[in-house]
Amino acid sequence: MVLAALSVTTEYRFGTIRTTFQAVPHRASALLAKTAVVALLALVIGEISAFGSWAVGTALKPHADLALDSGADWINVAGVGVIYALAAVIAVAVGILIRHSAGAIALLLIYALAVESLIRLIPTVGVDIYKWLPFNVAEKFLTGSGASNAGRNAAAGAPLSTSPLSQGWALAYFAAIALVLLAAAIGVARKRDA
Repeated sequence: MVLAALSVTTEYRFGTIRTTFQAVPHRASALLAKTAVVALLALVIGEISAFGSWAVGTALKPHADLALDSGADWINVAGVGVIYALAAVIAVAVGILIRHSAGAIALLLIYALAVESLIRLIPTVGVDIYKWLPFNVAEKFLTGSGASNAGRNAAAGAPLSTSPLSQGWALAYFAAIALVLLAAAIGVARKRDA
């Protein structure tokens, strides 16, 4: 997410976004192309890191049951790249909206690492709100109902998602949030000065 935000904010910082918009006067197509490239790169990095981690885990614990036997197991590993790509779209959108590297990165990291978890502390409604927050829903896509984690120690790793959505709908929800943010960012970029 940091690199995705930097892909846009550095252009604003150094003024090269003006040259980009002069070369491609239709700002939406330039920003969509940039977003597509960044999302594709994030997808590749996510898949390499997910399968690389799985391979290292298999090498370190050869007798552990780490085989990808079910669809849930495959989503748990291969779905990481998809989440990386959609998170990159969110980061590009935030970068377009904020335009400053430090602000965009701070907002993205604080939200992803702290805000969603702290929402649960709001009395009476916090838990209900948390069920629909984007990264909690993205976790639901990756882990589902925990079918691939049967027999998992509850204290090991992050808790399972509390989202009421199924895995497919969780992915669609996360993608919709990413696309709505990107559409809003492109709308704002079309109206203001570069």
